[in-house]
Amino acid sequence: MSDVAAVNLLVEKHKALKNEIAKIIIGQETVIEQILLSVFSGGHALLIGVPGLAKTLMVNTIAQALGLNFKRIQFTPDLMPSDILGSEILDQNREFKFIKGPVFSNIILADEINRTPPKTQAALLEAMQERAVTVAGHHYQLDLPYFVLATQNPIEQEGTYPLPEAQLDRFMFAIELTYPSFEEEVNVVKTTTSDETATVRPLFNAQEIIDIQHLIRRIPVADNVVEYAVEIVSKTRPNGDKATDLVKQYVDWGAGPRASQNLILAAKSHAAINGKFSPDMEDVRAVAMGILRHRIIKNYKAEAEGITEEQIITSLF
Repeated sequence: MSDVAAVNLLVEKHKALKNEIAKIIIGQETVIEQILLSVFSGGHALLIGVPGLAKTLMVNTIAQALGLNFKRIQFTPDLMPSDILGSEILDQNREFKFIKGPVFSNIILADEINRTPPKTQAALLEAMQERAVTVAGHHYQLDLPYFVLATQNPIEQEGTYPLPEAQLDRFMFAIELTYPSFEEEVNVVKTTTSDETATVRPLFNAQEIIDIQHLIRRIPVADNVVEYAVEIVSKTRPNGDKATDLVKQYVDWGAGPRASQNLILAAKSHAAINGKFSPDMEDVRAVAMGILRHRIIKNYKAEAEGITEEQIITSLF
């Protein structure tokens, strides 16, 4: 199949995928779109929202519709790295045998990732970056495709361990979930309090997702679009030549080169699912909020004056 035909097929399957997910998840179209962009680009996503917004159900539904294995890890203050990666045990022949932990799956839901200490958070870092883990000196490759979709509760600060910047940077998207609209909430209550349960059909398989990721990387990008993405990221650095006045006033640290890479990858995915064969500046702007939100570190003045990351990012365009 040619790449042009593959992109056209992806447009059709993406629409079918969204319809399948909509059987279970009402509303939240933007959130689902960003998660799917992250999956097609081969990146991880951080979902930020208050309890009860169906974050876990959403990830589970997407995993089913993509035909991928799904494991959930509930992060707690006493969770140990071996609880995630697995551990070696003595079997009946008195030989060490490795028992795989829940990290060995296609999609990992890291639930309330900020509730566990740094030692356990770091256990995910190698898996997220290298798609492999090292346990007791042995190197184990993880099955591809591999995604970590982590959730974080922004209002629960007691007993939490904020994610270090190095780990935040590993997430391609930071996606904010908001409360549903009145009409959406009415539909949620109607569907979840009845005795009918919808079933989700798997529309993809693991190999198809890997093929889509390669297809996305093969999409050509014009030099001016790459330069535009890099310029946006450069503007977030307060000590740089291109920094805007808002950035100089309110930002301590800007985004790194990984943000530029992710902007182009996500713009390619955004172009492909909309039937375009090459991304333009509009595609870069469409994905910039989710990619830059968690990479901009505001200073105290910004906090005091109520300046949001969204305002800062909007000023870059």
